[in-house]
Amino acid sequence: MAFEGQGRSLTGNLGTPPRRSVSAAAMLVALASAFALSQAFRTVGAMMATPLSGQFGLTPQQLGTWAGTFHFMFGVMQLAMGVSIDLFGVRRTVLTAFPLAIAGAALCAAAPSFGALLLGQALIGVGCAPAFLACTVFIARHFDASRFTAMSGLVLSLAGLGILFTGTPLALLIEAASWRAGYAVLAGFAVLSWLVIFWRVREPARTAEAADPKAAPAERQSLRKAVRELLPLFAMPHTLGLLCFACVSYAAFITLRGLWLGPVLHERHGLSLVASGNVALVMTITGMISPALFGRMDPGAARRARWMMACAATGALMFGTMALTHSRAVDIGLPIVYGLLSGYGVLQYAYARSAYPAAMTGRAMALLNMAMFLGVSLMQWTTGVTASWAVANGIETYRAVFLTIAGMLAAGTLAFRVMPRASDAGSPRGVDHR
Repeated sequence: MAFEGQGRSLTGNLGTPPRRSVSAAAMLVALASAFALSQAFRTVGAMMATPLSGQFGLTPQQLGTWAGTFHFMFGVMQLAMGVSIDLFGVRRTVLTAFPLAIAGAALCAAAPSFGALLLGQALIGVGCAPAFLACTVFIARHFDASRFTAMSGLVLSLAGLGILFTGTPLALLIEAASWRAGYAVLAGFAVLSWLVIFWRVREPARTAEAADPKAAPAERQSLRKAVRELLPLFAMPHTLGLLCFACVSYAAFITLRGLWLGPVLHERHGLSLVASGNVALVMTITGMISPALFGRMDPGAARRARWMMACAATGALMFGTMALTHSRAVDIGLPIVYGLLSGYGVLQYAYARSAYPAAMTGRAMALLNMAMFLGVSLMQWTTGVTASWAVANGIETYRAVFLTIAGMLAAGTLAFRVMPRASDAGSPRGVDHR
């Protein structure tokens, strides 16, 4: 699907002329490179937690705060980034924000203290904030509605390359050099991603604008107006249940893969950093395959919510099993299986897209992203607090951590189950109370 000379640019494109031959798919891949770096930054904790604890003497609670800072800043910036995309376009927003991620990675690489490390994480979170939203908005604007779930799954799978780096490759790099080298390499990759986006991404005119050049331009957005426009979403009865589910579904995967997987394998079972990285690598590969599979297996609006709940409930049982056993085979095997299951999260984007009118899709996606990443921050911080409490009370640390994840995942799924949901027909005009 190529866009060749279709009307004016939506963004002004930082003063550069449009390239007529760049396809929408190629531009989406370029944007996905920033999302891949975002995924790498959010999952460095699995390999860096142990060396960081040794260097700065961090407690489990401080580790949770360090990991959660990225997601907190990422989450709170979603609305502002959505407004920026409406005002200035996908390209300008990403190119303006992403240098903050580069600066944050450089600061982390040179951090002399835990405070500097937190500041670097905050900058990375802000810089990466538009990365996934830019991809979802680009897909919604420039691909057929029937391809939305499949294209979203493809982007999530491509972004898994970033998580792939934070397995064995990052473990080898840390062993050969240091954790600081990991941040330095990621900063270099982020520079390359910025250059690729600057070079390749040109926003084509939207289909409606191309078909009717005389159509009046859409009213420009503002942050205050955007906040005000979120209120109708909360007036719809199925919004709260979806947000409860969104807060825990992605958070469970990232909290395991991005924070606790390395420590549990190292401290509970004595695996080396590289061996732990190998497990993380395999989990990442299954996690990369999963979104594309779920995107293609999307059961449709009538059964989508039931699939989401069944997968989340299965995940809660897996975490409960990891908590209540002390088996090396379980702690290696179940994360890999959970990686294969984790792609069910892509279904919630299709659910949200069908649950709200077309005019509210952008706001719904921004709110969903905000809930997801604030949920990651909350779960990582909560598990850090739980781990510190367990240490203080003589309870096995990872039993407490995994029970906390299982409980939060079950609670979010139960809320989605008992609260009103979008109708089985996928229409936002009705709700399903079953």
